[in-house]
Amino acid sequence: MQANIIYRFTKYIDWPANKKSGDFIIGIVGDSPLYDDLKTISASKTVGTQKITVVRIPSSASSYNCHILFISEEERGSLKKITLLTAGAPILILTESNGLARKGSCINFIMVDDRLKLEINKGNIEQRNLGIASELLELGIIIK
Repeated sequence: MQANIIYRFTKYIDWPANKKSGDFIIGIVGDSPLYDDLKTISASKTVGTQKITVVRIPSSASSYNCHILFISEEERGSLKKITLLTAGAPILILTESNGLARKGSCINFIMVDDRLKLEINKGNIEQRNLGIASELLELGIIIK
């Protein structure tokens, strides 16, 4: 389910013009089943004219060259380092641990009453020079 939602984010987030050529890269930090799910879902899909490429990126990387970066639950401790390394870069950072939307994540997946919900930190998204559609904001819990 998360993989499908992440793919749909590409329709509601606007990246700067200089990120709209070449492959559209989704990076995964940590050992997550999401990697295989995203590879399957995105195999024949594009973002505009960009082919989607899903890659694993180690939390120890010195740079994160991607459009979307998903940090798995097991790597949540790397969020601070990653947000500092990518500050201002147009990378949509996604997490799946309670409270991380307040600690640097743009969108955080949480479970509420056995349902998957989105915590959205609009300020973090805007600091990364990304636009977000009001339709997506309406689906999430806004975090400041």
